[in-house]
Amino acid sequence: MSCPTCGKAFAAAASRALPFCSDRCRLIDLKRWLGEEHGLPLAGGGEDEWA
Repeated sequence: MSCPTCGKAFAAAASRALPFCSDRCRLIDLKRWLGEEHGLPLAGGGEDEWA
């Protein structure tokens, strides 16, 4: 299995932070979501739909 954050190959049974290789990579991913670097696509495509 490979970590989605760093790309490192690791044994899934050895990780407590699946699907990540470590807690560090899990927290990096969380920071990206909270900082809005990652997001889900909007249906309809526009950000101005609420206006």
